[in-house]
Amino acid sequence: MPDGMLAPSTDPAPGLVTTANVVYALHSLSILIGVSSAATVVGAFVFGLPSIVAVIINYVKRGEARGTFLESHFRWQIRTFWFAVLWGAISLVLFVTLVGIPLALGVLFGAGIWAIYRVVRGWLALREAKPMY
Repeated sequence: MPDGMLAPSTDPAPGLVTTANVVYALHSLSILIGVSSAATVVGAFVFGLPSIVAVIINYVKRGEARGTFLESHFRWQIRTFWFAVLWGAISLVLFVTLVGIPLALGVLFGAGIWAIYRVVRGWLALREAKPMY
């Protein structure tokens, strides 16, 4: 645990653990849609209905997770979504410049790998009831 971080104080409600699993599953579904379709992973992750529903659930339920290890998972999931939005916006700006198209494609590919990593790492930690740092 990093310095200055306090250990979560209470155990979460079982229903909240299920909610966190559902959110990871929704994000995974968006990634799968991006991998298996013409959409990019980041495009499907940011604009796909499963991820949009997932981030809404995160915001609605994160108050219930305060003081538990799940608080870090909800924060992890929210940040993953918004950073994917940021990387997508950067890629769009690069794409519009025409000269930056190869760089934009590289950013999209890298951001897709990054999103996959974040979802897998978070879900594995959740299965072990470990917080995300």
